[in-house]
Order: sequence, then structure tokens, then C-alpha cells
Amino acid sequence: MSNCMKSTKRKFLDTVFHWFGNTSHKRRQQLGWLLSTLSPLIMKRRAAIVRKNLELCFPEASLEQRQQWQKEHFRVLAQSIVDRGLFWFGSPENILATIHMDGFEHIERLLAEKRPVLMLAPHFVALDAAATRLSMSLKKAATIYTPQHDPDIDDIVREGRGRFNEIHLISRKEGVRGMLRHLKEGTPVYYLPDMDFGRKGSIFVPFFNIPAATLPTTAQIAKSWHAAVVPIVSRWDPTTGHYHVQVLPPLTDFPGEQSIEAATTRINHLLEQWILQAPSQYYWVHRRFKTRPEGEEKIY
Repeated sequence: MSNCMKSTKRKFLDTVFHWFGNTSHKRRQQLGWLLSTLSPLIMKRRAAIVRKNLELCFPEASLEQRQQWQKEHFRVLAQSIVDRGLFWFGSPENILATIHMDGFEHIERLLAEKRPVLMLAPHFVALDAAATRLSMSLKKAATIYTPQHDPDIDDIVREGRGRFNEIHLISRKEGVRGMLRHLKEGTPVYYLPDMDFGRKGSIFVPFFNIPAATLPTTAQIAKSWHAAVVPIVSRWDPTTGHYHVQVLPPLTDFPGEQSIEAATTRINHLLEQWILQAPSQYYWVHRRFKTRPEGEEKIY
């Protein structure tokens, strides 16, 4: 988009994110810390959701532990917002110095074998860091995209996520059909499997022992298209301010002889194990248990 066609708001947002992306690493950490102290006050409704999710998923943890996780959660959430300036406007050199990736050879091997690749990227707060780093290494990729309500923000997000190489943003309305089209063409798809999109198309499987409306898409595609499911686990290190992206080996025997429901449950169990490694870094601001089985009361 040419600069003369941009709205005043868009120009302001571009300026802010560009500054975020090109200031020093130390300054970005300071800004993230400042924003994290304000976030619980600005986002009171979201803070209540985080508190409820931690209470539901970790009933055995002490109140003090859950409060500490909530504080840490808003710290990494705030940092991820500031660091989008780096992901979308910073220099490639600074991005590579800040986001470290291991295991990319798993994807390279699968692509060399011409096997469809579904990159399973759960909602860790650092998932935008992972997406940016992967887009720098993949010649082409695709991902499901939900348009933002604000058109100016939507433009920034679209351009930022498509900044490197050939990145296709699949409309959520197009959904599985769009994913299958790209997989058929040999394009790896970055897929987020763990949000509550309502009752339609979902099945209820346990997530931390709570029935959660979950799309069975991962298991269905793996079974129908012999697609390799490659988990992407991302973390932010509060000590260094750097991000670490792990590309794990593809899931073995998935879904194998399991039913779609059993295979989807397996995904949720794996997700639980990854979350337990750093409980505060999962995207707890999402209403993961919004849709309830028939007859159950609302949680939020």
C-alpha cells in the first residue's frame, strides 16, 4: 500500500511499530515490562479469564502459584505485543539474533520427500515469533487467518505476516478447503489447533480433564492426506528476552488405527505436556472453555 493512500491512524501505527522494531533490544524489554504492569488494569476482563483458566486447569496449584503464573503471563503477553514491531518491521539480522530455531531439518526432510506438512502450532504466546522465523526459512507456506475488526490493524498484520518469502493467508471462511489446496500443492501449512470456534464441527475431548470443544481437523487431514504433523513449540526467555522455537519430529503413527476422537484427544494430551514445561506462556486470555456440552452451565 502506498504511503499516500494510508489513513492517519495507519501511518501512526506504522510509526509506532517501526520504532518498536528498530529500537534496542534493551529498550524493547523495558517497554514490555512497562506494558505488563498496565495490562491487568487495562484488560480487567481478560485478567479474569486468565485467572479462571488457571483455576480450572491447575486446581491442585496454590493460589500464590496461580497468581505468579498470571503475572508472568501478562509479562510475556506484553512483550509479544511490543516485539511484533521487530517481527514485522525490524531488520532480518535483528530477528535472527532474537529468535532461535532448532529442528528445522525435520521440515526440510519431509518437503524433500514431497510429503504434505501440517505444522501444528498451539497457542503459545510466542507463536508470532515462531511464524516469523519459519517464514524466513520456508520458501513458501500458508496459514489460516482471521481478519481483524480494525482494517488498519488488519493491514499491518497481513503485511507483517507475509513479509518474508511466499506466505498465503487462508481465510477462516475457506477453512479446511483452503488448507487442503495448499497441502496438495506441496505448501506446508501453519495450523493452530486449539481455539474454541463453537459447537459446529467440534467434538468435546479432555483438555486438563475438562471437556473442550476442539476441531478434529488435525487428525482428519493426517488420516485422509497422509500428512505429517510437525509440532512447533515456542517460548520466550525472560532472562535474555530471546525467543526459542522448537520444531519437533513429526508425530509417529498418527492417527494410525485410532479413531478421530482418540487422535484429537492425543493432541490435547501432548499440548498439556508442552504447557506444563512453562505454564505461564500459554494463551490463557482465550476463553478456551466457552462452548459447553449440552446441559452444562457457562464458565465465563
